Amino acid sequence: MDLSDSLQLLASRLDQLIPRLETEEATKNALIMPMLNALGYNVFDPTEVVPEFTADVGTKKGEKVDYAIFLEGKVMLLVECKPVGGQLTLNHASQLYRYFSVTDARFAVLTDGIRYKFYSDLESPNRMDEKPFFDFDLRDFNEKSVSELKKFSKNLFNLENILSNASELKYAQQIQKLIGQEFDSPSDELVRLFTSQVYSGRITSGVQEQFRSLVKSALKEFLRERLNTRLRSAIDGATHAVAAASDESADSSEETDEESDGIVTTIEEIEGFHIVRAILAKSIDPTRVVMRDTKSYCGVLLDDNNRKPICRLRFNFSKKYLGIFSADKSERREAIENLTDIYQYADHLMGTVQGYDQVATSTMDD
Repeated sequence: MDLSDSLQLLASRLDQLIPRLETEEATKNALIMPMLNALGYNVFDPTEVVPEFTADVGTKKGEKVDYAIFLEGKVMLLVECKPVGGQLTLNHASQLYRYFSVTDARFAVLTDGIRYKFYSDLESPNRMDEKPFFDFDLRDFNEKSVSELKKFSKNLFNLENILSNASELKYAQQIQKLIGQEFDSPSDELVRLFTSQVYSGRITSGVQEQFRSLVKSALKEFLRERLNTRLRSAIDGATHAVAAASDESADSSEETDEESDGIVTTIEEIEGFHIVRAILAKSIDPTRVVMRDTKSYCGVLLDDNNRKPICRLRFNFSKKYLGIFSADKSERREAIENLTDIYQYADHLMGTVQGYDQVATSTMDD
């Protein structure tokens, strides 16, 4: 099971587990240890994961941090745990802050089992930053955040690579958060900036409040227009794919009975197809990824070959499903809430395509 699948499984159990997680130890056992295990660490190997790690700090003797992750005999990651819903601020994790300066660790994690805040010493050497450079939320993650989390897995852990990207990631996340806040509630500074560009009079407090609502509505309208533009572009770009779906090839006997008049390709299917194509564009020519719609599902194929199914977009019911395939081409349906959830299966989709190409290469070699 890859990291995305493990995270999806953990997330699916949260609603069932949380009411029972009344203590920090329960949170560790049910959520945090499985997370460490998903990242490839053996939580039962004391040379790799040390619980209740102790390192005397000045006059503080016998203080413990919940976990220390070791790689090649050196502390690489410190983990401080709180019960689900606990405060995740450094005021509530002072020992984590102190330990950081007296160990070899360059990264520290503060977590309640759902949110994982990653810290380093980007602003001052050997002094843990007050703000995290990466924040992972088990209730709200996407392909990008999984990709960042994967860098901390045992097999991929590379100190220099993580540090080189950490600073950019930290400030990018903070800027994105500020942009979101400005969209929801424009600050005085932003309102004054825009007002001064379009209003020639004196900017009084009354004028500023009048423009505050204008700025807020203008920002949201701008975002809507951009989304609509992208959607129209996606629809136009899918014209060829839709046309190909109605022109059934001779070798599609498996789906002939299903494909007939009455097939309607929806906007959601088109968007889903483009998400799949975008995922696979990282490893193959995206023109090889073709959409073929049917009455019961919208198929995504490799090389327009129905013997090479990549996935099926089953969006014709109130509940959406993504059909993914195993090596024997048996389909497994995964429930999704939003189209962006498709990104959680990026590794599986790329593995499916790579499997077809490997078989083709092997056949040619024979």
